[in-house]
Amino acid sequence: MGYQLRGKTFDEFSIGEEYYTASRTITESDVATFAGLSGDYNPLHTDETFMQNSPFGTRIAHGALILSVATGLANQLGIFEGTTIAVLEMTTRFTGAVKFGDTIRLVQKIAEKKESKKADRGVVNVAIKVLNQRDESVLEGTWVIMLTRKQ
Repeated sequence: MGYQLRGKTFDEFSIGEEYYTASRTITESDVATFAGLSGDYNPLHTDETFMQNSPFGTRIAHGALILSVATGLANQLGIFEGTTIAVLEMTTRFTGAVKFGDTIRLVQKIAEKKESKKADRGVVNVAIKVLNQRDESVLEGTWVIMLTRKQ
């Protein structure tokens, strides 16, 4: 028998359930690679001398990088693996800076479930929060995900 997908269907999620990911440390290499991929070389992320006189005192990671890492952490849990039809919407609010060497993790809470017009799918709203190693929020938002239903 081959690999078994781990994803949960729409029917298997309950409002109020929380899911916690592993942690990941954000490195200088992560930020440099993301700057190269995105073309975002803003001095906020790339110029240590410039940032020494900023309110942060040092370079910070791109917010979009942190969101991207959060999606990866979520997918490592496997709860959406093979059952996601589409991510319909992502709303994001950046609530704190992530400095090089900070360690982040993701908390997901099933906030809402909606039936679909089509019987083979449903939509869940997932409230997300990315926390650093001091349990400070650095990113919050909502993911709206269309999932398969049990047949």
